[in-house]
Amino acid sequence: MMKRIVSLAFLPLAAITSAQEAAPAAPDYETTSVILKTTMGDITVALETERAPITAANFLRYVDEDRLDGTVFYRAMRLDWGDQPNGLIQGGAQFDPKRILDPIAHEPTSETGLSHTRGALSMARNEPGTATGDFSIMLQDQTGMDAQPDAEDPQFRDGYAVFGYVTEGMDVVEAIHAAPTDPDKGEGWMKGQMLAQPVRIVDARRAD
Repeated sequence: MMKRIVSLAFLPLAAITSAQEAAPAAPDYETTSVILKTTMGDITVALETERAPITAANFLRYVDEDRLDGTVFYRAMRLDWGDQPNGLIQGGAQFDPKRILDPIAHEPTSETGLSHTRGALSMARNEPGTATGDFSIMLQDQTGMDAQPDAEDPQFRDGYAVFGYVTEGMDVVEAIHAAPTDPDKGEGWMKGQMLAQPVRIVDARRAD
């Protein structure tokens, strides 16, 4: 039996208005804003303190204890597909023993409902549960980094933990991403992705 498809273009205005009014409002989740002041400009992020409480709280501790002040964005991964510029930038404590805190539990996107879309902040890690004080910011949607619990390859099942989104300063993120890289820096598959002149995070603080 064929289903009848009705276009909104042929519905009376009153019917469209009623349908819009009946639609449930999008949930309003609790977030905390943080400003990352860099040598290339400010980036404001909203941390998902309600949906990703462990990861967001970890990042806030780095902020509140000044552990990110003086660190750098050191990596620009560039992808030649999709909308441009595409890829991510990465920064943080770089395993500095004077800065890093204990690793945190992994919060997969399949549980938080978050996703690696444009502007998403995601924790860098090796195995799940090893994230400390390094993070990435997505230039475009990278949903392949989300958790895929049914994936045949185990490395894709847990994905990476999204814990916030850029709300202002994507132009700064793009400028950092476009900065020159050193073809000789980096190891393994990250060789050539290291910034020739890392961009310093002068100050990280709560916006309020």
